[in-house]
Amino acid sequence: MRMGHRAAAVGAAAITAGSVLALLPSAPAVAHGSMSNPPSRAYVCKNEGPETPKSEACKAAIAAGGTQAFYDWHEVSRLEAGGNHRAIIPDGQLCGAGRDKYRGLNLARTDWPATRVSPGALTITYHATAPHSNSNFEFYITRAGYDPTQPLRWSDLVHIQTFTNQNPTTFTNWTINLPQRSGRHILYSIWQRVVGSTEAFYTCSDVDFGGGNNPGPTSTPTSTPTSSPTSTPTSTPTSQPGGTWAPNTAYQAGAVVTYGGVTYRCRQAHTSLPGWEPPNVAALWEPA
Repeated sequence: MRMGHRAAAVGAAAITAGSVLALLPSAPAVAHGSMSNPPSRAYVCKNEGPETPKSEACKAAIAAGGTQAFYDWHEVSRLEAGGNHRAIIPDGQLCGAGRDKYRGLNLARTDWPATRVSPGALTITYHATAPHSNSNFEFYITRAGYDPTQPLRWSDLVHIQTFTNQNPTTFTNWTINLPQRSGRHILYSIWQRVVGSTEAFYTCSDVDFGGGNNPGPTSTPTSTPTSSPTSTPTSTPTSQPGGTWAPNTAYQAGAVVTYGGVTYRCRQAHTSLPGWEPPNVAALWEPA
C-alpha cells in the first residue's frame, strides 16, 4: 500500500510539473525594431500618434490599414524570410513586408514626411525594442530617376552596404555612403536574424536630396491652375472612363470608377493594391 501511495504521489508530481512546463513559453523572444533615423514610415506615423496623425500621408496610411499597424510599428516583419525576401514579398508591397496589416505603408505618395539628406556619409540609427545578436543589416537606396508616385519594386533598389554578424543594442548606429541623387527617394533596410530564427524586418525611410528630378508634392497643384477650368475634368475621365476599379492600377485625382455597382471619384493620386477597394479607403475614394 505504501508503494502504491508513493507511486501515486510521484505521478501527481510529474503531472503538476508537466502542467507548469506547458505554461512556459517554448519559443525564444523575438526581435523587433525599425529605423529611427532617418525614421521609417511606420516610425513617423507612430510618433505622430495612430489616433491623431498630423501628416496627410499618415492619415491616408491609417485610413487604408487601421491604427493597430502603428501601435505595432516594430513588427513590419516576416517570420519565414530566411533571406528569401524577393520571393515572399511582391513588388509594390516592400514597405509593408507583403502583409495586409501594413498595406498603408505601401502608399505611393510624394508627401510622406522626408528627411533631408546629401550624397556622402550619413549616420543612420536603428531602434530595436528587442535586440537580437548575430544579425545582418542590409541597406538600399532607390535608383536614380526613381518615381515616388509609383509602387516600390525590388528593381528600384540599389545596394549600399550590408553589415553582417551584428549585435544590435536598443539604438544602433552605422555610417553609410549615399550615392549622388536628387529629389525624393527611399532608404530601404532589411534586418535578417541569423541564429535561432529566420525572421526579418523591413523599413522604408523617405529621404529628400533636394533639387528634385522626380515629381514633388506641389507639382500637380501647380500645373492644375494654369490649365483651363474644364481641362482637368475633361482629361481625367478619358484616362479612367468610368471603368471598374482594379488593383495594381495608377489612378489620378478625379478619376471615376465603379465598384460594387457604386461610382467613386479618386480623391488623391495613388496606385491601387488589393485591400484598397473604394469603400475601404475613404482617404482615397469618395462616392461620386
